[in-house]
Amino acid sequence: MDKTLPTAAEAVSQIKDGSTLMIGGFGGSGAPIELIHALIDTGVRNLTIINNNAGNGHIGLAALIRQERVKKLVCSFPRGRDTQSFADLYTSGKIDLELVPQGTLAERIRAGGAGIPAFYTPTGVGTELAEGKPVEEFEGKSYLQERWLKADFALIKAEVADTMGNLTFRMAARNFSPLMAMAAETTIVQAGSLVDVGKILPEQVVTPGIFVDRVVEISDPAQEETLNRMDARYPEGSVT
Repeated sequence: MDKTLPTAAEAVSQIKDGSTLMIGGFGGSGAPIELIHALIDTGVRNLTIINNNAGNGHIGLAALIRQERVKKLVCSFPRGRDTQSFADLYTSGKIDLELVPQGTLAERIRAGGAGIPAFYTPTGVGTELAEGKPVEEFEGKSYLQERWLKADFALIKAEVADTMGNLTFRMAARNFSPLMAMAAETTIVQAGSLVDVGKILPEQVVTPGIFVDRVVEISDPAQEETLNRMDARYPEGSVT
Protein backbone atom coordinates (compact mmCIF):
# COMPACT_ATOMS: atom_id res chain seq x y z
CA MET A 1 0.00 0.00 0.00
CA ASP A 2 1.43 3.35 -1.06
CA LYS A 3 1.03 5.77 1.86
CA THR A 4 2.77 8.75 0.29
CA LEU A 5 1.26 12.18 -0.27
CA PRO A 6 2.73 15.01 -2.36
CA THR A 7 2.59 17.84 0.19
CA ALA A 8 2.67 18.48 3.92
CA ALA A 9 -0.61 20.37 3.56
CA GLU A 10 -2.38 17.26 2.28
CA ALA A 11 -0.78 15.13 4.98
CA VAL A 12 -2.30 17.20 7.82
CA SER A 13 -5.55 18.12 6.09
CA GLN A 14 -7.74 15.77 8.14
CA ILE A 15 -6.70 17.15 11.54
CA LYS A 16 -9.71 18.88 13.08
CA ASP A 17 -10.39 21.35 15.90
CA GLY A 18 -10.11 19.72 19.32
CA SER A 19 -7.74 16.95 18.23
CA THR A 20 -5.05 15.49 20.48
CA LEU A 21 -1.63 15.41 18.81
CA MET A 22 1.68 13.86 19.73
CA ILE A 23 4.60 15.73 18.16
CA GLY A 24 8.04 14.14 18.05
CA GLY A 25 11.22 15.95 18.95
CA PHE A 26 13.69 16.55 21.75
CA GLY A 27 14.14 20.27 21.44
CA GLY A 28 14.93 20.71 17.76
CA SER A 29 16.19 17.14 17.30
CA GLY A 30 13.53 15.30 15.32
CA ALA A 31 11.02 18.16 15.37
CA PRO A 32 8.77 17.95 12.26
CA ILE A 33 8.87 21.68 11.47
CA GLU A 34 7.26 21.46 8.02
CA LEU A 35 4.31 19.42 9.27
CA ILE A 36 3.74 21.83 12.17
CA HIS A 37 3.80 24.83 9.84
CA ALA A 38 1.36 23.10 7.49
CA LEU A 39 -0.85 22.49 10.53
CA ILE A 40 -0.75 26.20 11.41
CA ASP A 41 -1.88 26.99 7.87
CA THR A 42 -5.02 24.87 8.30
CA GLY A 43 -6.32 27.16 11.07
CA VAL A 44 -7.20 24.31 13.44
CA ARG A 45 -7.70 25.27 17.10
CA ASN A 46 -8.28 23.90 20.59
CA LEU A 47 -5.55 21.30 20.22
CA THR A 48 -4.06 19.19 22.97
CA ILE A 49 -0.35 18.74 22.27
CA ILE A 50 1.84 16.03 23.79
CA ASN A 51 5.51 16.85 23.36
CA ASN A 52 8.76 16.82 25.29
CA ASN A 53 8.91 20.62 25.52
CA ALA A 54 7.09 23.85 24.64
CA GLY A 55 9.04 24.87 21.55
CA ASN A 56 11.62 27.62 21.18
CA GLY A 57 11.67 30.92 19.36
CA HIS A 58 8.91 31.74 16.89
CA ILE A 59 8.76 28.67 14.65
CA GLY A 60 7.49 25.10 14.87
CA LEU A 61 5.65 24.23 18.08
CA ALA A 62 6.35 27.67 19.57
CA ALA A 63 4.62 29.27 16.57
CA LEU A 64 1.63 26.93 16.94
CA ILE A 65 1.34 27.96 20.59
CA ARG A 66 1.84 31.66 19.82
CA GLN A 67 -1.04 31.50 17.33
CA GLU A 68 -3.24 30.36 20.27
CA ARG A 69 -4.12 27.09 18.60
CA VAL A 70 -3.21 24.97 21.65
CA LYS A 71 -5.59 24.69 24.61
CA LYS A 72 -3.44 22.24 26.61
CA LEU A 73 0.20 21.18 26.58
CA VAL A 74 1.37 17.89 28.08
CA CYS A 75 5.16 18.01 28.39
CA SER A 76 8.26 17.62 30.54
CA PHE A 77 10.10 20.88 29.88
CA PRO A 78 7.86 23.93 29.38
CA ARG A 79 10.78 26.28 29.95
CA GLY A 80 13.83 26.56 27.69
CA ARG A 81 16.20 29.00 26.04
CA ASP A 82 13.38 30.95 24.38
CA THR A 83 9.94 29.70 25.40
CA GLN A 84 8.33 33.10 25.66
CA SER A 85 5.41 32.06 23.45
CA PHE A 86 4.29 29.48 25.98
CA ALA A 87 5.18 31.56 29.03
CA ASP A 88 3.08 34.54 27.91
CA LEU A 89 -0.02 32.45 27.27
CA TYR A 90 0.38 30.34 30.41
CA THR A 91 0.72 33.31 32.74
CA SER A 92 -2.36 34.90 31.16
CA GLY A 93 -4.39 31.71 31.61
CA LYS A 94 -4.81 31.02 27.89
CA ILE A 95 -3.19 27.58 27.88
CA ASP A 96 -3.27 24.68 30.33
CA LEU A 97 -0.20 22.66 31.30
CA GLU A 98 0.13 19.07 32.45
CA LEU A 99 3.69 18.65 33.67
CA VAL A 100 5.02 15.09 33.35
CA PRO A 101 8.51 13.82 34.30
CA GLN A 102 10.36 12.85 31.14
CA GLY A 103 10.70 9.13 31.87
CA THR A 104 7.06 8.99 32.91
CA LEU A 105 6.06 10.79 29.71
CA ALA A 106 7.87 8.22 27.57
CA GLU A 107 6.34 5.33 29.52
CA ARG A 108 2.83 6.77 29.37
CA ILE A 109 3.15 7.05 25.60
CA ARG A 110 4.58 3.53 25.37
CA ALA A 111 1.72 2.23 27.50
CA GLY A 112 -0.77 3.88 25.17
CA GLY A 113 0.75 2.10 22.20
CA ALA A 114 0.96 -1.23 24.03
CA GLY A 115 -2.63 -1.11 25.31
CA ILE A 116 -1.68 -0.81 28.99
CA PRO A 117 -4.17 1.52 30.72
CA ALA A 118 -2.02 2.28 33.79
CA PHE A 119 1.26 1.49 35.52
CA TYR A 120 3.07 2.35 38.76
CA THR A 121 6.26 4.39 39.19
CA PRO A 122 8.09 5.85 42.20
CA THR A 123 8.67 9.09 40.28
CA GLY A 124 6.55 11.93 41.64
CA VAL A 125 5.53 10.29 44.92
CA GLY A 126 5.14 12.93 47.64
CA THR A 127 5.15 15.85 45.20
CA GLU A 128 2.47 18.07 43.70
CA LEU A 129 2.50 15.80 40.65
CA ALA A 130 0.94 13.06 42.78
CA GLU A 131 -2.15 15.06 43.71
CA GLY A 132 -5.33 13.17 42.84
CA LYS A 133 -3.49 10.03 41.70
CA PRO A 134 -3.66 6.63 43.41
CA VAL A 135 -0.60 5.56 45.40
CA GLU A 136 0.07 1.90 46.23
CA GLU A 137 2.79 0.19 48.23
CA PHE A 138 4.86 -2.61 46.73
CA GLU A 139 7.54 -4.36 48.80
CA GLY A 140 7.53 -1.52 51.30
CA LYS A 141 7.89 1.29 48.77
CA SER A 142 5.25 3.76 47.55
CA TYR A 143 4.44 3.96 43.85
CA LEU A 144 2.29 6.43 41.93
CA GLN A 145 -0.25 5.26 39.39
CA GLU A 146 0.09 6.89 35.97
CA ARG A 147 -2.32 6.49 33.06
CA TRP A 148 -1.55 5.82 29.44
CA LEU A 149 -1.36 8.58 26.84
CA LYS A 150 -2.95 8.19 23.41
CA ALA A 151 -3.61 10.64 20.59
CA ASP A 152 -5.71 11.16 17.51
CA PHE A 153 -2.64 12.03 15.45
CA ALA A 154 1.14 11.87 15.70
CA LEU A 155 3.43 14.16 13.70
CA ILE A 156 6.95 12.79 13.43
CA LYS A 157 10.15 13.30 11.44
CA ALA A 158 12.06 10.37 9.95
CA GLU A 159 15.32 10.21 8.04
CA VAL A 160 14.23 7.60 5.45
CA ALA A 161 10.81 6.17 4.69
CA ASP A 162 9.64 3.72 2.07
CA THR A 163 6.30 3.98 0.35
CA MET A 164 4.69 1.60 2.86
CA GLY A 165 5.77 3.73 5.81
CA ASN A 166 8.70 1.76 7.17
CA LEU A 167 10.99 4.27 8.89
CA THR A 168 14.53 4.94 10.01
CA PHE A 169 15.64 7.88 12.14
CA ARG A 170 18.82 9.92 12.35
CA MET A 171 20.60 9.42 15.66
CA ALA A 172 18.90 11.28 18.56
CA ALA A 173 16.13 12.48 16.23
CA ARG A 174 14.55 9.13 16.97
CA ASN A 175 13.65 10.14 20.59
CA PHE A 176 9.89 9.81 21.30
CA SER A 177 8.80 9.27 17.69
CA PRO A 178 8.62 5.44 17.53
CA LEU A 179 6.52 5.38 20.71
CA MET A 180 4.23 8.12 19.42
CA ALA A 181 3.70 6.27 16.14
CA MET A 182 2.32 3.34 18.14
CA ALA A 183 0.15 5.43 20.47
CA ALA A 184 -1.66 7.54 17.85
CA GLU A 185 -4.71 6.61 15.83
CA THR A 186 -3.16 8.23 12.74
CA THR A 187 0.59 8.73 12.28
CA ILE A 188 1.82 11.35 9.81
CA VAL A 189 5.49 11.35 8.84
CA GLN A 190 7.78 13.77 7.08
CA ALA A 191 10.84 11.95 5.76
CA GLY A 192 14.10 13.38 4.47
CA SER A 193 14.13 10.82 1.68
CA LEU A 194 11.56 8.45 0.23
CA VAL A 195 12.55 5.08 -1.23
CA ASP A 196 10.86 2.08 -2.76
CA VAL A 197 9.82 -0.88 -0.64
CA GLY A 198 12.81 -3.16 -0.10
CA LYS A 199 15.41 -0.39 -0.12
CA ILE A 200 15.49 -0.30 3.69
CA LEU A 201 16.99 -3.50 5.06
CA PRO A 202 14.54 -5.22 7.44
CA GLU A 203 16.99 -5.08 10.36
CA GLN A 204 17.34 -1.32 9.89
CA VAL A 205 13.62 -0.57 10.19
CA VAL A 206 12.91 1.20 13.48
CA THR A 207 9.19 1.89 13.03
CA PRO A 208 7.31 -0.65 10.88
CA GLY A 209 4.86 0.68 8.33
CA ILE A 210 1.92 -0.87 10.16
CA PHE A 211 2.13 2.09 12.57
CA VAL A 212 2.32 4.73 9.83
CA ASP A 213 -0.60 6.14 7.82
CA ARG A 214 0.76 9.03 5.74
CA VAL A 215 4.22 9.95 4.49
CA VAL A 216 5.43 13.11 2.76
CA GLU A 217 8.96 13.64 1.52
CA ILE A 218 10.67 16.82 2.78
CA SER A 219 14.08 16.52 1.20
CA ASP A 220 15.67 19.57 2.86
CA PRO A 221 13.95 19.82 6.24
CA ALA A 222 14.32 22.91 8.39
CA GLN A 223 16.18 22.67 11.68
CA GLU A 224 14.74 24.53 14.67
CA GLU A 225 18.07 25.79 15.98
CA THR A 226 19.11 27.13 12.56
CA LEU A 227 15.83 29.00 12.12
CA ASN A 228 16.07 30.47 15.60
CA ARG A 229 19.59 31.76 14.98
CA MET A 230 18.10 33.57 11.98
CA ASP A 231 15.29 34.92 14.20
CA ALA A 232 12.82 33.31 11.79
CA ARG A 233 9.10 33.68 12.46
CA TYR A 234 6.20 31.63 11.19
CA PRO A 235 3.94 32.73 9.63
CA GLU A 236 6.44 35.12 8.05
CA GLY A 237 6.00 38.63 9.35
CA SER A 238 3.89 37.54 12.31
CA VAL A 239 3.92 39.87 15.30
CA THR A 240 4.96 38.33 18.62
